[in-house]
Amino acid sequence: MTTISAKVIADSIGEHAPRLTTLLLRYPRRIHAEGRTHRVMRICEDMEVEVLTPSLMEDPDLSRNASSSRAMPVEKLIKDVLDDPAIPLFWGKNQKGMQAGEECSNRVRTWDFGGKEGSSWDREGAWLFARDNAIRMARAFSEAGYAKQIVNRLLEPFSHITVLCSATQWSNFFALRRHEAAEPHIHMLADAMWDAMQASTPQLLDVGEWHLPFVNVTDEEGEPKVLRGNSPALTNAIKLSVARCASTSYRTVDGFEMTFLRAVELHDKLVSQAPLHASPCEHQATPNKPRPFQGKAVWLGDQGGNLGPYWIQYRKTLKNECM
Repeated sequence: MTTISAKVIADSIGEHAPRLTTLLLRYPRRIHAEGRTHRVMRICEDMEVEVLTPSLMEDPDLSRNASSSRAMPVEKLIKDVLDDPAIPLFWGKNQKGMQAGEECSNRVRTWDFGGKEGSSWDREGAWLFARDNAIRMARAFSEAGYAKQIVNRLLEPFSHITVLCSATQWSNFFALRRHEAAEPHIHMLADAMWDAMQASTPQLLDVGEWHLPFVNVTDEEGEPKVLRGNSPALTNAIKLSVARCASTSYRTVDGFEMTFLRAVELHDKLVSQAPLHASPCEHQATPNKPRPFQGKAVWLGDQGGNLGPYWIQYRKTLKNECM
């Protein structure tokens, strides 16, 4: 119960390009909605100010894609909250301000619709009781014909979210989220991300070789192979990576395998829409290199996006990219 995990999907570095890491994350959806306020600064005895800091989904240094409860079939989400419900790992005690310095273990009393006192639960039991009620109401709304984008909102407090993020600059995120004032579950997630990156060794890529999450290319002997140049194989691999990043897995949201034909169809749909739906195209990149200019080595152009000038991001190579 309650999963907070981080897995390195792709890890690359270039001669002139800083480390680019793609992580697949799973954590309770409710901390995904923490937004930009993760701590409070005390000005004086009776005054506190919220310190605004970028959330995982707002940090400009990070490229990301996240699973959507709008897209997930109701029964699939129900199965997920039954098999792996998101239960608090730190039960903060109510106090002034946003920070809960100690835990609460008080029992929770429930009341029936007539206002009469019902049962008394321990904190975990009460949380699961609330989950079961949410499931009953979700099924009732679903059977009444309501769309999953409405029905699944009832299940979100008890569900997890899957997020794929890529970045070259992690220092700001880790400084904020591994801080003692960070919300405890976000702190656990940041620690898991830190540990995963520390245990991973980036692959050295040359100019023209690509960082491709969810694509493992091997030669005839089964050894890892790096694609480069403008070959059809590389084009296909990029499209496959984009589609899998859009689904944040090797499978579609309905559980079907992300075959090459499905991938091409999804990729082409994403990059041909107006406005462009190209966030899944931000995870693929090839190292850039400085160019000589007036006797100096300089970085030309803006092909790296949020990855900096040291990488050429696939999104920036699309002809209809909106700036």
